[in-house]
Amino acid sequence: MSDVAAIENLVKKHKSLKQEIAKVIVGQNEVVDQILLSIYTGGHSLLIGVPGLAKTLMVNTIAQTLGLDFKRIQFTPDLMPSDILGSEVLDQNRSFKFIKGPIFSNIILADEINRTPPKTQAALLEAMQERAVTIAGQQYKLELPYFVLATQNPIEQEGTYPLPEAQLDRFMFAIELKYPSVEEEIEVVKKTTSDNVPEVKSLFNAKEIIEVQHLIRRIPVPDNVVSYAVNLVNSTRPNLESAVDYVKQYIDWGAGPRASQNLVLGAKAHAAIHGKFSPDIEDVKAVAMGILRHRIIKNYKAEAEGVSEEDIITKLL
Repeated sequence: MSDVAAIENLVKKHKSLKQEIAKVIVGQNEVVDQILLSIYTGGHSLLIGVPGLAKTLMVNTIAQTLGLDFKRIQFTPDLMPSDILGSEVLDQNRSFKFIKGPIFSNIILADEINRTPPKTQAALLEAMQERAVTIAGQQYKLELPYFVLATQNPIEQEGTYPLPEAQLDRFMFAIELKYPSVEEEIEVVKKTTSDNVPEVKSLFNAKEIIEVQHLIRRIPVPDNVVSYAVNLVNSTRPNLESAVDYVKQYIDWGAGPRASQNLVLGAKAHAAIHGKFSPDIEDVKAVAMGILRHRIIKNYKAEAEGVSEEDIITKLL
């Protein structure tokens, strides 16, 4: 199949996928799009939202429609790295045998990732970056495709361990889940208080998702789009001579090169699902908020004046 035909096929598949997910998840259109974009590009996503917004249900439903293995890990203060990665145990023959942990799955839902200490959070780092884990000096490859979709509750900060910047940077998107509208909430209540359980069909398999990831990487990008993405990321860095006063005033640290890579990849995927064979600047703008939101660090002045990351990014766009 030619790349042109493959993109046209992806547009159709994406539309069907959204219809399947909508059988279970009401609204949250942009959120579902961003999760799917990160999957099409092989990235990870961090979902930020208050309890009860169906974050777990959404990830579970997406895993079902993609035909992938799904495991949920509930992060708690006493969770140990071996609870995620697995451990070596002595078998009856007195030899060590490795028992795989829940991390050996295609999609990992890391629920409330900020509830667990840094040592356990770090256990995910190698898996997210290298698609492998090292236990007792032995490296085990994870099955592809592999995604970490983590959730974080933004309101209860007591007893939480904020994710370090290095780990936040591993997430392609930070996606904010907002409350549903009144109409959507009425529909949610009707759906979830009846005896009907919607059947969700699986439309992809692991091999097809890997093919989509290769297809996205083959999409050509005009030089002006790459320049726009890199300049946008550069404009978030307050220590550069070219930084505007607004950035120097409110930002401590700007986004790193991984943000530029993700902007270009995200723009390619965004173009593909809209039937375009090459991304333009509008595609970069469409994915910029989710990609930059967690990569800029505000200073005390921004906190004091109530300036949010979204305000800063909107101004830069």
